[in-house]
Amino acid sequence: MVLGAVNRRKKICLMLRVVGEREQCRCANRRLFLKPVPVDTMIRNRPFHVEPSNIVSVNDDTQRVTDEASAMNKRIHYYSKLTSPSDRALIAPDHVLPAPEEIYVYSPLGTAFKIDGCTDGYGKNSSIVTIFMIWNTMMGTSILSMPWGIKQAGFTTGICLILLMGSLTLYCCYRVVKSRTMIPLIDTSNWEFPDVCKYYFGSFGQWSSLLFSMVSLVGAMVIYWVLMSNFLFNTGKFIYNYVHDINVTDLVPGTNGSTRVICPGTANEDQPGNKSGLFPFVNNNNTSFELFEEWWSKSRTVPFYLIVVVLPLLNLKSPSFFAKFNILGTVSVVYLVFLVTLKAAHLGFHLEFNWFTANDFFVPEFRIQFPQLTGVLTLAFFIHNCVITLLKNNKNQENNVRDLSIAYLLVGLTYLYVGLLIFAAFPSPPLSKECIEQNFLDNFPSNDIMSFVARLFLLFQMITVYPLLGYLARVQLLGHVFGNVYPRRSQRGSRGGRLSAVRTASIFHVLVLNVAIVGLGVIMAIFYPNIGGIIRYSGATCGLAFVFVYPSLIYMISLRQSGQLTWSVLIVHIFIIILGLANLIAQFLL
Repeated sequence: MVLGAVNRRKKICLMLRVVGEREQCRCANRRLFLKPVPVDTMIRNRPFHVEPSNIVSVNDDTQRVTDEASAMNKRIHYYSKLTSPSDRALIAPDHVLPAPEEIYVYSPLGTAFKIDGCTDGYGKNSSIVTIFMIWNTMMGTSILSMPWGIKQAGFTTGICLILLMGSLTLYCCYRVVKSRTMIPLIDTSNWEFPDVCKYYFGSFGQWSSLLFSMVSLVGAMVIYWVLMSNFLFNTGKFIYNYVHDINVTDLVPGTNGSTRVICPGTANEDQPGNKSGLFPFVNNNNTSFELFEEWWSKSRTVPFYLIVVVLPLLNLKSPSFFAKFNILGTVSVVYLVFLVTLKAAHLGFHLEFNWFTANDFFVPEFRIQFPQLTGVLTLAFFIHNCVITLLKNNKNQENNVRDLSIAYLLVGLTYLYVGLLIFAAFPSPPLSKECIEQNFLDNFPSNDIMSFVARLFLLFQMITVYPLLGYLARVQLLGHVFGNVYPRRSQRGSRGGRLSAVRTASIFHVLVLNVAIVGLGVIMAIFYPNIGGIIRYSGATCGLAFVFVYPSLIYMISLRQSGQLTWSVLIVHIFIIILGLANLIAQFLL
């Protein structure tokens, strides 16, 4: 058996490709040198190549991964599967690895960060850059629902919940970062959190982490579709009213003055035209404005119009072009903060403190609907499935915990700033705080210039980010099932001496997946266009696994294996798991 194993290893070594002036490999802790080869053959057989146009610095705005970088990552994982991780005999040979100047940190989220002159496998990002990357990644659509969430919980309760949920999710994220270091006798430097889940829970951990990751991705894509429909509707409405000099603000109850705030929940914005079924029916007696209202409906027509623009983009092989517009996310958040500040300065603060009693204009400080805010916050602070990737490129690895904590603090302060200012400045009276919408931009009329600019920014940003999210979903699902994420030339492998076709994803699989995701977004935009509800459901679902259950279980299991588990640790982390489960159940009860 030992001789056979050595022979098999030699056979594998002989199949390795060219490097330098000799073919060489590591086999059974020794190096084999084979015949010299010409330089032109060496260059032609180079195993890893990145086109110069696709080589980017970590500080560049554009960060994308090529097919070659993805193939290199798979090649490294292939060698790690030839034997157990603790066996160093069959480590990846030198010629499989790129040169030191071509080292990348490969992310399962579809990006590859180039590390210039790295040492010890770590990058050159300063702490400031790392903190900003985490802040930029975590900030998302949840910021639009933060005022609504505070209204559902109550002003004082909302502040407390944002601070508590931020602290709890930070601790669980800390446990995710430390999870790799608690695995003994195995080199886990290249592992991601799903790899840790697979180590502790086997195939169940691998596929369950894939399931919950898909829930977060598809949930984000549904939220984006609902918001894109909303922003496209209001943008088109602004342009039409401006061109035809139409003022329809009086149709919706609201305040007067230059900074007008409306309460769309008390009126049907689609009136007077939308009286038909799913598709509008036009008759000859309708005026031009009524025809526009019928064919430009937020919930009946606009979600279908988006298909023409977005679905073709979703079917592209690589979304690297859209990664150039990632900076728009930061610009949008900064502009929202500026908009909120300016609106609050014009409106002033309108607050009244009553702990349990409500009146016509104010909500109590504590409300039984507070779990709706915790569901939103679970997704708002969710970065646990990619935090290891982001921290790998930190120049000073000993500062990872500090930088992560500062990033969480900045995210929490941003959410508090936007949520509290909109809630406090909402004009009550004459409007009730109950009028605060799940997307606070809906509380400003479509003819508001600053809100129009914000919607236009967000619309363009989401149209460019949506294909990236679709690509990530395709990578995770089709990559696990078929091993590739886009149709490629048919390959054949040998099985029992006979040729057999290798199962790969086809254009049919890609199209079915994309149509299913888009169809789900259209259905939700028509029948349930409530982004606050979608955020809290998807956040509580994926957060149950990645935020509460897996980090706590892995920590307790690792302490149990090392004989360091105490009753206090056990009780605290079981309580965290119970909180996550209660958070999910409460979303369906309120």
